[in-house]
Amino acid sequence: MNTGDRVRVQRDDTTHEGVLLPSAEPDHLVVKLDSGYNVGVERDAADVEVLERDVYDVESDAEEGAASEVEFDDDLPTIALISTGGTIASTVDYRTGAVTAQFDAEDVLRAVPDLAGRANYRGRVVANILSENMEPPIWQELAAAVRKEIENGADGVVVMHGTDTMQYSASALSFILDTPVPVVFTGSQRSADRPSSDNVMNAVCSVEAAKADAAEVMVCMHASESDDKCALHRGTRVRKNHTSRRDAFETVGAEPLGYVDYDAASEEASRDPSGVEFRKEHAERGETDLDSSPDLDSDVELVKFTPGMDDAFFDLCEGKSGVIVEGTGLGHVHTDFIDRIEELVEDGTTVVMTSQCLDGRVCDRVYDTGRDLLDAGVVEGEDMLPGTAKVKLMWALANTESVAETMRTPLAGEITERSVPWE
Repeated sequence: MNTGDRVRVQRDDTTHEGVLLPSAEPDHLVVKLDSGYNVGVERDAADVEVLERDVYDVESDAEEGAASEVEFDDDLPTIALISTGGTIASTVDYRTGAVTAQFDAEDVLRAVPDLAGRANYRGRVVANILSENMEPPIWQELAAAVRKEIENGADGVVVMHGTDTMQYSASALSFILDTPVPVVFTGSQRSADRPSSDNVMNAVCSVEAAKADAAEVMVCMHASESDDKCALHRGTRVRKNHTSRRDAFETVGAEPLGYVDYDAASEEASRDPSGVEFRKEHAERGETDLDSSPDLDSDVELVKFTPGMDDAFFDLCEGKSGVIVEGTGLGHVHTDFIDRIEELVEDGTTVVMTSQCLDGRVCDRVYDTGRDLLDAGVVEGEDMLPGTAKVKLMWALANTESVAETMRTPLAGEITERSVPWE
């Protein structure tokens, strides 16, 4: 059997029928059902019957690291499209009958014809993985690919990424890269063959943002459940706050950098950005020289404190380069854990305190527990999101001498300005 065949898969008392898709895991079959959903089945545990061969053609067999481009128009800006996998890059296009294994530039234009005439496109595949399988070495490969595209003249970069860990990858590139052009992450909550898919609007709005003037790492996703506009979130302040809604992503502790009006962007494709409005201060295109600091110390853990937890979790952190603690409220853990945390610090582990609260700043100077944590050597994480703090600590350990000071210093918008009304 081959990808594109229509198959019937039997496992135990369950039968699935649909189109066989490419699978990132050789021991699993992936079948797209007639409902539009994908189902994965262990290959060894399933009986497979081929109902019809070669129903769909596999249109893209691009390998990881491969690049492609379409015909260029000198009057248009150049946007690099970089794929890492995810829902936006795994579909059956029932309009054309194509099964897409990976997205290169031609695949993107075939799947999203609305992109035509907006820019010249170059495509590059860095990875073809589920976003939960994303790892720091792939962040480094992705940052290197983005830098290469900018060096080769890209006026903006769009990174197509699975939504589940997009916020981590966007944070990583925010610290690794100094970019003179926009770098825009996007994806889709629902695949292209579903009527409620968000892939076309997200892709169009992302390209328009990549043509605009905010030279920052951003995430571009639906701003509401309607197909009206996309929000542009700073890569270090964004969080996926819903499992399945199209407007799952939100800027925490602030407003988004801006928005892209989809109606305005859809009126007519042009070389200039359409429908893009920025509402907050941002780095301007061209004001920063391209540079990168790609080293990461991935020996960092994120530990969430909960009432009644076993302090053995901190034993597992022994010898780690760094630990982010997601504490309660202003940044607290059980007082019985403070001595164990102090031992970690004395052994050379950088321990940074963040909060489980979705908004607000850590302040360990208010209560006795917090002051004891500071005396133990814990670094306050200000109002950084815990996931962002983990990524930043990986970067700070590998690139700076004063890690504690770096963690308290805003570098890429990850820490918002402190508001102290009594000063």
